[in-house]
Amino acid sequence: MKPRRTATFFSLSPAVGEGTRHRTSWRSGRVASAFLLASLLPVLAADSDWPRFRGPNGSGIAIGAQPPTTWSDTQNLKWKTELPGAGTSSPIVVGERVFVTTWTGAGAGELSRQLVCVQRQSGKIQWATSIASEASPNRYEGFFREHGYASHTPVSDGENVFVYFGRGGAAAFDLDGKQRWHVQLGNGSNAKNWGSAASPVLHKDFVIITASEEAHAVVALDKQTGKEVWKASGSALEYVFGTPVLAGSATQPELVFALPDELWALNPDTGKLRWFAANGLPGNIAPSPVAGEGVVFAFGGFPQLGAVAFKTGGKGDVGQTHQLWLTRNSTYVPTPVLHEGRLYVVTDPGFALCLDAKTGEQVFKERLPIAGGTGPGGKPFYASAVLADGNIYAVSRRNGTFVFAAKPEFKLIAQ
Repeated sequence: MKPRRTATFFSLSPAVGEGTRHRTSWRSGRVASAFLLASLLPVLAADSDWPRFRGPNGSGIAIGAQPPTTWSDTQNLKWKTELPGAGTSSPIVVGERVFVTTWTGAGAGELSRQLVCVQRQSGKIQWATSIASEASPNRYEGFFREHGYASHTPVSDGENVFVYFGRGGAAAFDLDGKQRWHVQLGNGSNAKNWGSAASPVLHKDFVIITASEEAHAVVALDKQTGKEVWKASGSALEYVFGTPVLAGSATQPELVFALPDELWALNPDTGKLRWFAANGLPGNIAPSPVAGEGVVFAFGGFPQLGAVAFKTGGKGDVGQTHQLWLTRNSTYVPTPVLHEGRLYVVTDPGFALCLDAKTGEQVFKERLPIAGGTGPGGKPFYASAVLADGNIYAVSRRNGTFVFAAKPEFKLIAQ
């Protein structure tokens, strides 16, 4: 059975922006995929782009956006479009184009991964193009079925779109769908067959790929040619699923990764290690690091969750000098949003959690009205929240979108 996805836009102003991981529903043995952009699609100005995972700087904040807090098939609906396949990447917005990745044909042995371009105003599919499939894709079984073969969000420099498909490799396309290059980065897999998930990021003329499972490495590619510029390897990368964040300063930029038990800050120009520190987060790391005001925050871990804050800068082991706080009040998969000195996230079990960014102390923790609907993986929330117009938008896997105020006192606005 061929997986399908539906892209939905909602209108309050001329254009719509961001998205999140689209959910996949399982009914009667077939995949019925719903790609609901509106829930994390802040309504942006017509010239606003959302060019990568979690927005322009990876913060998850849509500046100037005024999205609706309620919608339905008859309310605030602008357009709805069926997509050619399933996927768990987020959409990006470049000018009048929305890009998202999908996949089809795994169960039939005819795996195809696509980059799809949708017209921002009308929802019409402008084009869809595929990359050549690898000889040995991940096995479509176990937890891999939770997200499939299109998990990494594309990134764009305004002229090209860069994608990563795990074992399928990295590729570059122009805005009209012409493939510029395609390179394989590895065909490894961890013992749990989860598949990698970190999205590519841009730095200067580089596309930086976290080939965590496939190569146990971070690789910088020349965005014009796809040729390798630098490569940083490490066995701990095998269980890194979060997208790295660019932090530091203009004179000393840092590409920060949260790994099991450690934080790494690489020089994004060379791939060399600037600093590292033990972080107290074991197992595997799914949330992306969060950066702001000279501090990086890391969340996650398994089976023991944790959250930790470190000052940026430094050299070598900064574990004894730069750690600000550590708490076990954390999240397993979703990435928090930093806003006005507070960190907001909806945790996997379904709690709206707010921490003080300076101390790590809990500001509030409120259970959301989740009634069942956790899905095969047992977690009601995987998507990372977005801040827009003073509210946090958090998409659940089975129970719609929860909107609550980004304030020190918890207030649920809508579900």
